[in-house]
Amino acid sequence: MSKSMFVRMLGMLFAVVLLLSGCATYPPAPAAAASSDYNYLIGPGDTLNIVVWRSPELSMTVPVRPDGKITAPLVEDLSAMGKTATTLARDIEKALTQYIRDPVVTVVVTNFVGPYSEQIRVVGEAAKPQVLPYKQKMTLLDVMIAVGGVTDFANGNGASILRASEGNKQYGVRINDLIKRGDYSANVEMRPGDVLIIPQSWF
Repeated sequence: MSKSMFVRMLGMLFAVVLLLSGCATYPPAPAAAASSDYNYLIGPGDTLNIVVWRSPELSMTVPVRPDGKITAPLVEDLSAMGKTATTLARDIEKALTQYIRDPVVTVVVTNFVGPYSEQIRVVGEAAKPQVLPYKQKMTLLDVMIAVGGVTDFANGNGASILRASEGNKQYGVRINDLIKRGDYSANVEMRPGDVLIIPQSWF
């Protein structure tokens, strides 16, 4: 067998593998996915409004740094990532007890990004592939609106969700039916950490 023939056959084999992988089928994603007891977790990029009762000089708005920590008056390098606002408030109170008596702290998240592990990632043939903060009861339709739909080359009904919360189990979704045909039965709820994969159409 000549070298050119071998290269041609190898290329054909690679094309077949790509074609087969693009035609992979997955079980349909469950319509309901979010848990009713979901609590938002703080992540890098969030903005926090920290209020210390009767101590306005200690109250301020702070960003969560890329390392997941915050710095506030009398509180330096306190980890905030992965905590609820209530948990962080208790941690700040504990840190302040050495300076003031019986501190009462409230933390309000005013800009939502969330921890990396809970963000929704959209890759492939989306009009604007991006990372989105997860919100409770967030649906596939919400995600598609945020990314501006799909490109002209997308195989929307061949899309899938890679679900990290279930050990990277993959589910099929029908984006074309949802956004182009208005079939609302194709709308499904997202879960924290989901990756939406939109392949290219081969036809």
